[in-house]
Amino acid sequence: MPKLDVIGVVMDWAGQVPTLLLREQDGARQLSIWVGHAEARAILTAMEGQVPPRPLTHDLMASMLTELGHTQLEGRITDVRDGVFNAELVVDGHVLTARPSDLAALSLRSGLTLTCTDQVLEQAGITDEEAVPEDDVEKFREFLDNVNADDFEA
Repeated sequence: MPKLDVIGVVMDWAGQVPTLLLREQDGARQLSIWVGHAEARAILTAMEGQVPPRPLTHDLMASMLTELGHTQLEGRITDVRDGVFNAELVVDGHVLTARPSDLAALSLRSGLTLTCTDQVLEQAGITDEEAVPEDDVEKFREFLDNVNADDFEA
């Protein structure tokens, strides 16, 4: 399976939805996956090298895997149906259902290998020319810095 790198998180301005961007390491395809605001923040926090005063969930998970001596870690994006991406975390041969956003956040903290099936990349991948502009990353960071719970009231 092709390996992926976490590029970042950008805002889908039309729908105000954070979008996780992953890039094929040895190719030109990218995946664009809608994620929640909390998940986006967890990914951006790790990308920016921020260390919280107390561990967040993904920090705890990364520490737990390390402390328990798990060395064979892989995050696999396995399927996409109706725009929903499915994934799994493989820990020393044990397969657990996971969300791609959790795998991205964990890979940034633990170095776990992130992969994707060729089928998913063929079905949902876009090329660099179709990708989201980099300046959207900064706009999304500004949004996250200024958003509060009252902004989501109906």
